[in-house]
Amino acid sequence: MTRKTVHETDLRNLDLVHRGKVRDMYAIPGHPDKLLVVATDRISAFDVVIDSVMGKGSVLTNMTVHWLKLLKDVVPNHFITANVDEYPEICKQYEEVLWGRSMIVKKLTPLPAEFIVRGYISGSLWKAYLKAISGSNSKKNVLGHSLRDDMLESEKFDEPLFTPSTKAEAGSHDENISIKQMTDILTQFLIEHNFSDINPDEFAANTERIVLQLYEEASSFALERGMIIADTKFELAIDDEGVIYLIDEVLTPDSSRFWPLDQYEVGHGQPSFDKQFLRDYLNSIDWDKKAPAPTVPLNVLIRTSDLYAIAESMLLKV
Repeated sequence: MTRKTVHETDLRNLDLVHRGKVRDMYAIPGHPDKLLVVATDRISAFDVVIDSVMGKGSVLTNMTVHWLKLLKDVVPNHFITANVDEYPEICKQYEEVLWGRSMIVKKLTPLPAEFIVRGYISGSLWKAYLKAISGSNSKKNVLGHSLRDDMLESEKFDEPLFTPSTKAEAGSHDENISIKQMTDILTQFLIEHNFSDINPDEFAANTERIVLQLYEEASSFALERGMIIADTKFELAIDDEGVIYLIDEVLTPDSSRFWPLDQYEVGHGQPSFDKQFLRDYLNSIDWDKKAPAPTVPLNVLIRTSDLYAIAESMLLKV
């Protein structure tokens, strides 16, 4: 892990393009086709930046690089290097900050949706399901999927579900959307970016196929290491030729639910190695889940850091 907590970066000789909930992204003078992505130690919950967690940026970067390399045969990705010695010269003056928490990536155009795959019923999907089963139909439509009315919390689906959402900025909330709504969003995106030769229905279907395959391959890998990936969020982008790429963080404790296989038991919530511990604390206090964030006790932040480190250790065998 890195030696100190980094809540925000200030790389003054580079051009800050975007400061997200966790990552700071910089354009690199003289390299218009590349971006520098820095994973800070900021942690968000309910789409609000809460605080910083020691070592988090390092865990996110290490895990993302691992998965990008492992899954590169499923879909191309934007990764170039995480070795600061290979960075453009102008970046090397910030090596103390960048080591272990940054990547140079190919500059692409992100797709305006988040691509969520769920292998187990948990979290917001479980809450939506509980609401749906109060109706009278034997099959319950939840986020566009028809489910049995006798499912148990944390139960595995026969096949993973694809449940896209909007992509929110810091301070805003992601919203679940139907595949039809996602297709409409992608159709407008393709029009605005002059991809008239791409069939939007086929393009949307291709994004679904890609993320389901990514999930299946990652899940198999994780199970061999004693970890269940209950659900995860992917982000995709497109290049000038219309090729789809995997971008951003991949299968990290920020973007996924990780459950220990040896403790898995259907019928209730599971112990997890992700930000659920922090979410549970925030749910226990009087907070409306809007900025500003509440002050979180140090022991909660330390335990969250420990859980992230365990996920990294189990999945990467570090």
